[in-house]
Amino acid sequence: MNDRQRLEASVRGQVQGVGFRWFVRSHASRLGLTGWVANEPDGSVRLVAEGPPPGLDELVHLLRDGPAGASVQAVEETRLPASGSFGRFEIRARGHTGG
Repeated sequence: MNDRQRLEASVRGQVQGVGFRWFVRSHASRLGLTGWVANEPDGSVRLVAEGPPPGLDELVHLLRDGPAGASVQAVEETRLPASGSFGRFEIRARGHTGG
């Protein structure tokens, strides 16, 4: 049985220019998750994270509050089977569409 899942999420609100991507990377790494986070042209932050469901659950909880200075209006999330294609959690360039 596979104990890893994939979380794809989009965070909307005042989430750019407040250290949101660094906040996500720090917590995802602490939780042992792999994947990436990026700013989107529409002002949202998009992320893909893979790991054990409890770690993903905690990350979603953290996304709903965000770092100091952020004002999160919505978190849209989708869960899928993990791809296993990430070696670590990283910050990617704006508007990234890849895996």
